[in-house]
Amino acid sequence: MRVARMAAGSTAIITAALGLSLSTAGPAAAADSGSWRAYGNTNPITSSSSTWHCAGTKTIATNVGAQVCAIRSQGGGSVQAAVIVRNNRSSLYSVQAAMDLYGSSGKLGAWLCSSSGVGANSWSVCFGKTLSQSGAVDSVGNANGVNLGISPKV
Repeated sequence: MRVARMAAGSTAIITAALGLSLSTAGPAAAADSGSWRAYGNTNPITSSSSTWHCAGTKTIATNVGAQVCAIRSQGGGSVQAAVIVRNNRSSLYSVQAAMDLYGSSGKLGAWLCSSSGVGANSWSVCFGKTLSQSGAVDSVGNANGVNLGISPKV
């Protein structure tokens, strides 16, 4: 899945999803594997000590919403992108998510989480790698082909 982003009049192709391991990364030409984490009925944003800046929730299917986020660690030196999915159905729902993370110098990375089942009435988050970055970042993403927009900078 790919999402197009307009930046300074040029179009960049974006695919991403972030994880929880710490690493340093340069520009990514292709999407790396992201990782899914199930949260059950616990809101991933309010249960985290990190700062999450997220675009508004978009409906990706009846009773299923998703949003793209840029996340900064509690200490401030690390960042990552994520796609949050909330399944309000009474049955499992399959989602594929992708996102890119951008800093002032351009794309920092791209991640893709392969299709995974999000449990009934629960939250799941697709994460990519955590990157060392002190400057502001934002993220662009999609879920099941639905453009989730651009997160606010964090």
